Amino acid sequence: FIPALRNHHGSSVADQTSHQRCVLSIALLTISDSRTLDTDPSGDLLQERLLGAGHHLHSRAICPDDRYRIRAAVSQWIVDPTIDVVITSGGTGLTGRDGSPEAISPLLDKTIDGFGELFRVLSFQTIGTSSLQSRCLAGVANGTFLFVLPGSQDAVTTAWDRLIAAQLNTETQPCNLAQLRSRLKESQDKPAN
Repeated sequence: FIPALRNHHGSSVADQTSHQRCVLSIALLTISDSRTLDTDPSGDLLQERLLGAGHHLHSRAICPDDRYRIRAAVSQWIVDPTIDVVITSGGTGLTGRDGSPEAISPLLDKTIDGFGELFRVLSFQTIGTSSLQSRCLAGVANGTFLFVLPGSQDAVTTAWDRLIAAQLNTETQPCNLAQLRSRLKESQDKPAN
């Protein structure tokens, strides 16, 4: 059980924006040497959840577990201004073929450290100490949110249902990631308006 936290950092983003629901454009990438779009239950689950939340599926693809091909696929999406969020599943373990974190980390402008920390806490509730093997992460690259998830259905369910869905919902209080979208590419040289 994690208690709700209050924002004690002055005015929140929630105070500055309306509570209008926004539709985000999301790209899904399954990282697997064996899955296809027809045999990808975790990708199916993420697609169902994001559409059910009222978001738009921009693209969905499968990529082999090769760090350079993963990086190339994700790079194409983070330079596309019509994509708000990229979610990958798979390749976060410890085997020699698991390279999603190494592929995506160099692309990030900022990391969202709390995502991986909270994911492992939540996973511990169902899989115990095996959760320490998860190397999931999240961050921002070129104004696009990225979530790098393990490939199991349990993992993507935990990530979407307990973390991502709420943070991509502008109604989540006291703050959420969706409300930050317009400010992600602010210049560090210019003060915010």
